[in-house]
Amino acid sequence: MRLISFLYFLLLVYIIAAIVFWGLSLNRQSALIVSNEVDVLHTHIDSVARPQEYQKALKGIRERENTRKRQYLGEGATFLAIILIGAGVVYSSIRSNHLLSRQQSNFILSVTHELKSPIAAVKLNLQTMARRKLDEDTQQQLIGRSIQEANRLDDLCNNLLLASQIESRHFTPAEERINLSGIAAECIQAYEHRGRNSYKIKLEEDCFIQGDRLLWKLAINNLLENAVKYSPAGSTVTLELARQDDDLILSVADEGCGISDEEKRKIFRKFYRVGNENSRKTKGTGLGLYLTSKIIQQDKGAILVRDNHPAGSVFEITVPRA
Repeated sequence: MRLISFLYFLLLVYIIAAIVFWGLSLNRQSALIVSNEVDVLHTHIDSVARPQEYQKALKGIRERENTRKRQYLGEGATFLAIILIGAGVVYSSIRSNHLLSRQQSNFILSVTHELKSPIAAVKLNLQTMARRKLDEDTQQQLIGRSIQEANRLDDLCNNLLLASQIESRHFTPAEERINLSGIAAECIQAYEHRGRNSYKIKLEEDCFIQGDRLLWKLAINNLLENAVKYSPAGSTVTLELARQDDDLILSVADEGCGISDEEKRKIFRKFYRVGNENSRKTKGTGLGLYLTSKIIQQDKGAILVRDNHPAGSVFEITVPRA
């Protein structure tokens, strides 16, 4: 990309220099035309005998010179502006495609890792049950872990499928009256069984909205997964749902490393993941927050991220009540 940028700007500088040279050449040619016309004027009109006629003719020569200059400058400036605008659009397109290609490459690696981890865990659990005679409690524990990993795979597949449908504009969400309180309670219950974090829950009952139940469950799961992923073990994840005038406010807060102000503007982009260091330490595809924002926007809601105190981040959703 650096070599392409260097060659691109080198070519652009050459084109600009050629336009400037063309302008200077036309200006010299115009000066030569004026000099010739003045010489011809001296041979045809005596400036002493007919001063008024001479000045009138000379004025005409100067006016034609100014007209040519305006024409050269106007055409040159227009041509230069078109070149600069076109160069900016082309370079922006090349850079965007390069960044998208790199993000997609990272995405494929991330998805591969995300798929292999739960598959390996389920395989190990099944092999353990097949090769050993286990007591009932141990079997139930392994089955429960396998179901959790299968749910992770299901969420990942739903994210991939939904992202593809949104991009192709072939997705039509359901429009029904759903109880957001019940959906949030179901989501947090699944995460409480993991035992990695402690959970603080404040949910007002019977908070209804218009939307798609499966999509909202996916959105809340994405926020909880994000909170667990980027917060240390043993920390507290807080899920709150409350009424505020004609809206509902749902928030997910963690006690992790937080997000810088610069990153806050980018985290809802497709495939984007916070910082290289965090990307190396944590799993993810960069689709969760992107899909969550799309789900909320289609139901006329809004999502924002702010700092949690003393540490961490708070993702806050505002959505109209049904």
